Amino acid sequence: MAWLFIIIAGLFEIVWAVSLKYVDGFSKPKPLIITIVGMIISFGFLSLALKALPIGTAYAIWTGIGAVGVALYGIFFLSESANYKRLVCLSFIIIGILGLKFFTP
Repeated sequence: MAWLFIIIAGLFEIVWAVSLKYVDGFSKPKPLIITIVGMIISFGFLSLALKALPIGTAYAIWTGIGAVGVALYGIFFLSESANYKRLVCLSFIIIGILGLKFFTP
């Protein structure tokens, strides 16, 4: 279950990080509420995952999922660069996440 919890935590990290972009200096309540709720859910599931996973592994996977997810959001929805160098670097993060998954006891 810990691995499922860390994946859910990472997905909600994407939610709150993306919604934070639209908060506009805390002047827009809807994205602010989404950000806060996303943070609570993300941290809650991270906390549950930490009961069984080493903190270094869990934190690296959590932030990795968030980093890759937000970068892909930027590419697909905000017209950010999708050059091959950037995609190669993102693939290294994904390889690192998978490595931690498969090589962590």
